[in-house]
Amino acid sequence: MKRIWFHPAILTILVALIPLGTFFASASTIVLALQLTVTPAADAGMYITVVTDEPQINIRMGPSSSIYPVVGTLPTGSTAPALGRSPGGDWIQIEYPGAPNNAGWVYSPLVQVSPGTLRIVEPPPTPVPPATSTIDPTLAAQFNIVPTNTRLPTFTPPPSLSIPSYTEDTGTNSRSPVPLAMIIIALAVLGSVGFVLSLFLRR
Repeated sequence: MKRIWFHPAILTILVALIPLGTFFASASTIVLALQLTVTPAADAGMYITVVTDEPQINIRMGPSSSIYPVVGTLPTGSTAPALGRSPGGDWIQIEYPGAPNNAGWVYSPLVQVSPGTLRIVEPPPTPVPPATSTIDPTLAAQFNIVPTNTRLPTFTPPPSLSIPSYTEDTGTNSRSPVPLAMIIIALAVLGSVGFVLSLFLRR
């Protein structure tokens, strides 16, 4: 059997090439890993077109008009790349430079989506509301002016009216118990009697 002898220079080159091969293999693995984490800008070239009757629509930071603020607007008829949709399908995520993560959300009934299937995108975290300013109670108490109670005018009753009473005067206007007609009749009778007596006495 024939023995194979390696030259020391060839053996040294082979030993030096082993670390270089390991380095290039690891570098290609890193490059492949980075390429796999890159997300495409839009789903298969899909886009949206604003079709509302209004002059423009709002672009919000998330899929809700009551929670997320407005980050921009799109005029009617304009288009934008579509990135995904909300889990319920009511909102469409679009590419919008200047917004957080260069993405915004539009209300789906106001736009028309190109044919295709959009992936579901989870909504971003809700923004933290701004801190409300607290008021120092001691300072606020200095501006609380309590109105003074004005005394209502008191009711003074009018003076009582004295009704004069009339008493019947019995002394001057007292009537005699005998009627006046009877007195006249009695005087007439006496006169006639006297007249008759005077006639008999003349004879």
